Amino acid sequence: MADQQKHFVLVHEACHGAWTWYKVVKLLSSAGHRVTALDLGVSRCNEPEDMDKTVSISDYLKPLMEFMGSLPEEERVILVGHGYGGVAVSLAMEKFPEKISVAVFAAAVMPSWKLPIIDVFEESLLDCEFSFHHGRENFPTSVILGLDFLSSKMYNCCPSEDTTLASLLVEPTSFFLKDLGNETLLTREKFGSVNRVYIVCSKDEVLKEEFQLWMIYNSPTTPTKAVVRVILDSGHMVMLSKPDELSICLKEIAEKYTI
Repeated sequence: MADQQKHFVLVHEACHGAWTWYKVVKLLSSAGHRVTALDLGVSRCNEPEDMDKTVSISDYLKPLMEFMGSLPEEERVILVGHGYGGVAVSLAMEKFPEKISVAVFAAAVMPSWKLPIIDVFEESLLDCEFSFHHGRENFPTSVILGLDFLSSKMYNCCPSEDTTLASLLVEPTSFFLKDLGNETLLTREKFGSVNRVYIVCSKDEVLKEEFQLWMIYNSPTTPTKAVVRVILDSGHMVMLSKPDELSICLKEIAEKYTI
């Protein structure tokens, strides 16, 4: 089994943590694979006075970047991002393309050198509750996911106990939109050199995820650099609602894109 072992690195959605991957970690580990589920840096802003203390996107991504930098020179990982974790994966692709055998975007934000990160957020975040502690003429300072939003938009296909767990663990988070407004963050040479797979996660038994399809359609692709998979009837939190299907999908992707 050792020569078949893959290393999966899992990156969580905004306002969440590594805990969201607990079912997938168990399934992949039980299959003999190495799995690293990372907690990104602190980005919590609970009170208006905390807004001036908000860390930068570099601070937020530091755990992932340090981990990628610590990998042995010859090791390549399957880097998986969920939701806002797609931003982390994209920036890691830019910095460490040689250490990623394939980048997987599971219902995730997927910017590129042709689709700036800030444009993606303007398209995707209209339904979230934002705070504007520096005034509405500036970027929002944080986002809050309420229980109604969690249950109706994110966890609608999950067991009720997962929704309860989320209500106890999710926290307000900054999206660092000012930092991400830099259009030179991603380049064709680095980001574009990594194999990419997008996993569309639909809340229905038919494919109707307009935003996810919009990102795929607007992402520059070639037959060898982009593949699309679909998991139906999963909702946004696919790792909790359909962990078996997602784990099988990740293993199949790993087999195809790793030596």
